[in-house]
Amino acid sequence: MLPAPSRAAEDGHAIDFIISAIGAAPGEIMLVATGPLTNIALALNREPRPASWVREFVIMGGSAGCGSVSHAAEFNIWADPEAASVVFGAGWTVRMIGLDVTLRARATAAVQERMAEFGVLGTQLLLPAFARYADSHNLTGEPPVHDVCAVVSAVEPSVFAYTPASVQVETTGRLTSGMTVTDFSPAIIPNAAVATDIDVDRFWELVWRTYESLAAGLG
Repeated sequence: MLPAPSRAAEDGHAIDFIISAIGAAPGEIMLVATGPLTNIALALNREPRPASWVREFVIMGGSAGCGSVSHAAEFNIWADPEAASVVFGAGWTVRMIGLDVTLRARATAAVQERMAEFGVLGTQLLLPAFARYADSHNLTGEPPVHDVCAVVSAVEPSVFAYTPASVQVETTGRLTSGMTVTDFSPAIIPNAAVATDIDVDRFWELVWRTYESLAAGLG
């Protein structure tokens, strides 16, 4: 059986925790967001200084090309485009790990077969999660592991290649709400480092090492 959680949920609101945690260690914390950016934007509206306090800021979200929930927009940005607009305009450099690279990091049949080797971690968590995974790009049974890409970028940035860009978020378009309008022109003042390539082999090597270590700890 998988072990019970080792700690309970924190008391209080997420935005207070974000502000206090970053404020307690300025320049040390890498902030990674793998969902809609609502709480990050609320924290910045209350206290804008975390944008200069964090060491780096990584998001899973956006796309310089096509979307997922619509032709133009990726889900995490589409879910709260106003919040995303606040975040991209906060004065920090957003490392955007979007669909341009995450759609290439797929849990293929071979990947899932290897997950079965990780004991209860594979059979009770990873494989059941994939069996219930719903994604507009998951039509083959080999879903992309979007959020894992953002975490890998935080741990080993060189797995990806990045291009400086100016990213603005469409908040009012009838057909394009949530679109991350990405300008790679040399003359722009960048507010983002957009992941534009991924070394898929290195990506999975790092993921396997992590899973193997965790599986060993679970016995």
